[in-house]
Amino acid sequence: MKRALILSAFLLSQFGTSQLLKTNGQKIVNDKGENIQLRGLGLGGWMLQEGYMLKTADFAGPQYKIKEKIAELIGQQGMENFYKAYLKNGITKQDIDFLAKSGFNSIRLPMHYNLYTLPIEKEPKKGGNTWLEEGFKMTDELLTWCKANKIYLILDLHAAPGGQGNDVNISDNDKSKPSLWESEENQKKTIALWKKLAERYRDEPWIGGYDLINEPNINFTGKNQNGTDEMSNAPLWKLQKEITEAIRTVDKKHIIFLEGNGWGNNYNGLTPLWDDNLAFSFHKYWNYNDEGTLKFALDLREKHNIPIWLGETGENSNVWFTELIQLLDKHNIGYAFWPMKKIDNIAGITNVKITPEYQKLLDYWKNGGEKPSKEFAEKALMTIADNYKFSNVEIKNDVIDAMFRQTKDATSKPFKNHQAPGKINATDYDLGKIGVAYSDKDFINLWVSDPAKRSEWNSGNQLRNDGVDIYKTNGNQYYVGKTEAGEWLQYTINSKSDKNYSFEITFSAEKASKIKIEDVSGKLLSTVILDSTGGNENWKTASVKGLALKKGENKIRIKFKNDGVNLKYFELK
Repeated sequence: MKRALILSAFLLSQFGTSQLLKTNGQKIVNDKGENIQLRGLGLGGWMLQEGYMLKTADFAGPQYKIKEKIAELIGQQGMENFYKAYLKNGITKQDIDFLAKSGFNSIRLPMHYNLYTLPIEKEPKKGGNTWLEEGFKMTDELLTWCKANKIYLILDLHAAPGGQGNDVNISDNDKSKPSLWESEENQKKTIALWKKLAERYRDEPWIGGYDLINEPNINFTGKNQNGTDEMSNAPLWKLQKEITEAIRTVDKKHIIFLEGNGWGNNYNGLTPLWDDNLAFSFHKYWNYNDEGTLKFALDLREKHNIPIWLGETGENSNVWFTELIQLLDKHNIGYAFWPMKKIDNIAGITNVKITPEYQKLLDYWKNGGEKPSKEFAEKALMTIADNYKFSNVEIKNDVIDAMFRQTKDATSKPFKNHQAPGKINATDYDLGKIGVAYSDKDFINLWVSDPAKRSEWNSGNQLRNDGVDIYKTNGNQYYVGKTEAGEWLQYTINSKSDKNYSFEITFSAEKASKIKIEDVSGKLLSTVILDSTGGNENWKTASVKGLALKKGENKIRIKFKNDGVNLKYFELK
């Protein structure tokens, strides 16, 4: 009896109190029947790199071409050593702890098949499946970290055997070899891989589900090479049904996520659903955050009475992120933003810092010239691999604030603890929504909805992900630039007493201008006249006296009355 009780307690601890996900009509729920809205992040760039993540897109988009470029400089063994360090540092327990602490409850793992099995061209026996421990061990370790933080791990086959579309960067597609759709062997390997994964993780409650094929984009019969005009998508539905059947021979518990053609959004020709624990995944980039852009997905959910999940989104401004999450919350749609880490990243939660040495490699690969030595290239690449460690990345607090606090809270909060007297960098304006912490006229990229509305939002691509344009000076300092009349920046400043301060601002401007300093109610505190400095890098100081601050917290706004003023910092004395 005692042994039976112990066994029952063990099983209860493993499964009775678990949070295994399943579908229930149009909702994703846990084993208690509670609605779960997945708030996730995709680990893009870890198991699979796209060129833009490493800044090689101009000359090496797919991962295999990036590897070729690296091997050209440091040899095959050197390239393998770099990737070993890159994979080791790319995602660690510290990263997952940080994601959970930030508020994410799920992770989407973009898998490259070649970490789990050999390509068909390298199989010692035709039609065989040689299993590689590297990918499975990486997944096991990641799952352990997720379980420790009570967040879900969704497995996503991002690069299927042979590649699943004509957008070659997404799936590391080598067009000289047969694709997933051209090769029965590749399809069988894909099915076998999913069965192997499901067999391994079938009893893991913190596995959130299986995302079968990321962003298929192929013209089976249509004219658009990425499958946006396909009407039947018959091979896609056939393969996903076969994968589902293979998974269900070993795992009848976990949710299976289906994706349509045309980067996940073309569900034409969908056959009657073949399983009772399915969900649709769609992807959303660079379009309006309104009911119209969600209609096709909402209609799918209603028609088939199964959940929908925004499996991938991102690469836009903080304004877009906040608007999107508020829209998704309204419709009870989960999501996974993309990606976590990339070099020179403002539109994500972390930034991997570039180095001058790595930039030299990029310049050589793109433009030619004198070839860097093997020793120089090895050191530059291993430094970049080291910069991928969580302890070395730059945390983008403004992005995290936009994704979580700002979706519920319309107030501003200090970006830093500013004190008067003191020096305040212009780039350290408050955290908050547009119209609350700052005002800018160019703040979002909507080019898919309207090509005329393509925007870089922060055209300097430095430090922060708002509409405010931040640039780096020749001396590696930062300034707010490309300002327009009517825009403004807000700063929260603490004063130790009621006091009048002198206000000194360092600026540059092509023509004479002025700025106004106001409080949040619009009360004018002071006006500063700015003379022409003759160029963006010609910095001058202008000052006024008698800027009255009260004891405690003050929120002041610097308002631009003319275009073209650049601000580096100001001092309260």
